[in-house]
This record gives sequence, C-alpha cells and structure tokens, in this order.
Amino acid sequence: MQNVKYLFLKAVVVAILFTGCSEDETIVSNNIGELTVDFQGLEDLGDDYAYEGWLIVDGSPISAGIFRVDADGNLSQSTFDIDQDDLDRASAYVLTIEPSPDSDPNPSSVHILAGDFSGNSASLRVDHGSALGTDFAASTGSYILATPTDGGSETNELSGVWWLDPSAGPEAGLKLPTLPAGWEYEGWAVVDGIAVSTGKFTSVSGPDDFSGFSGTEADAPPFPGEDLLINAPSGLIFPTDLSGGLVVISVEPIPDNSEAPFLLKPLVGMVPSSAGDHTLYDMDNNAASTNPSGTITK
Repeated sequence: MQNVKYLFLKAVVVAILFTGCSEDETIVSNNIGELTVDFQGLEDLGDDYAYEGWLIVDGSPISAGIFRVDADGNLSQSTFDIDQDDLDRASAYVLTIEPSPDSDPNPSSVHILAGDFSGNSASLRVDHGSALGTDFAASTGSYILATPTDGGSETNELSGVWWLDPSAGPEAGLKLPTLPAGWEYEGWAVVDGIAVSTGKFTSVSGPDDFSGFSGTEADAPPFPGEDLLINAPSGLIFPTDLSGGLVVISVEPIPDNSEAPFLLKPLVGMVPSSAGDHTLYDMDNNAASTNPSGTITK
C-alpha cells in the first residue's frame, strides 16, 4: 500500500512539474509580438549595405530587424519577431541604411524614413523630423550649358553643365533644403544613357567636390557643375554634346552605396534638343515620384 501511495504522489509531482514548464513556456511565447513592414520605392543597396528598422522606446532606439530589397523592390523579410513590451511602448519607427556586415549596434546617421505610431500603425515619410526632414516639394533648379574651363574655346560649350543663373551676378541656380547628417547632393549628366557624376555638394552657393572632367583652366564658377572635357569614363568620349540629354540632382547617402544615382532624385531636367549655351533652363520637380514611403503595423 505504501508503494502505491508513493507512486501516486510521484505521478502528481511529475504532472505539476510538467504543467509548470508548459505555463512558463506559454508566458515566454506570449511575450513575443510581430512587427509587419510594408515599403514602397526602396531600391537594392547592393551587397555592402542593408536597411535596418528601429523602434523608438522611451527615447532610445531598439533594432527592429534588418532586411534587403531586390532589383524588383521586393523585401527579403516583411515580418519580425519583437519583444511585446518593446512593441507596446514604441512611440516611433525609423528606417536607416547600414553597412553590411555591421559591427556598430547603434543606428547610422543615414535615416531615410520615419513615422510616429498612432495606435498600432505608423506611416513613414522622408519629411519626418527623424528622417530627412523634408519632402523636397519646394525644391527648384535651373542650369546652363557651358564650358568655362575650356581655355576660352567656344567649340565645346554644350559639353558642360552648371547650376547657376548667369543673369544675376551669377547666383545659385538651385534652391534646395539643407540636408541632415548622413546625406549630400550630387549632380549628374546622362550621356548616351550613362549617368556621369558632376560632383557632390551640400551648399548650392559653392563649388562641388569634383573637377576631374574639367579643363586645365582655373575658371570654374563657384557653383555645382562640371565641364565634360577630359578623362571620359569607359564607353564615352569627351567633349560631348548634352543637347537632348538629361541632367539630374540626386540625394545620396554618406557613405555612398553606389556609383549610380540614389533613388532620391528631386530635380530632373530634360535638355532641349536644340539647346543653346549660356541659356538658363529650368528643371522639373521629381520628388513625388521618387520619395519612398512605408507603413508599419505592430
């Protein structure tokens, strides 16, 4: 009889222990929530960079998952397991561009989208204060074709682009918002379908950081732009003729992920096929069609 009682008590204890483990496991499982992300307009960053989401919890960033985007705009992952307490307390979401692999556990300075939670969702925009802080809707641009570094020659005047207004002193031809840390502007001329950088800049009233295609004369005006006269990239011949081509102002991350223009292209100008030199041409505001966006649900 004692053996029977002992076996019964042992069975009860085992049952209690297993029941306790199951409850603990349920508690742990119930503490994990799910974050769903949906983005439009993001592009493939290549092998060396990736996107990373961050929840802002009590003012501090907590990683909410890393993902990539393929050439068709598809995300490598759209749902992420997140601690439920962090999800409940999150006030905002920020999307950054990070090096891959990344040894720094903190967010980079390259914030591309952000949004505040309203209930369980957040709409993400580039003009949020924790992202770029502007949607570029008020940006304007104008340019001339000219080659001021060509030593006085007037035979190649359609082979250079400068963002300036010659009738006003000259003065800047661009009106662009000041960018936050992690971003800079870049000018481009599209020659025979190939985008050629004319240089990067942060100020519209100063020279950009590149003069490798310009001539040897030190007559470049103190504004963004470039003469396409020497050192042509592979597949091109300089001087060229930009008539009928395209000029672009893009917004680029620092460090830059690619030698091609980044997805943010707020200003685009179609160069007239019968363009004249030193004639001021306006650019179109292209921001609405290139600004990415997103929605986050927790």
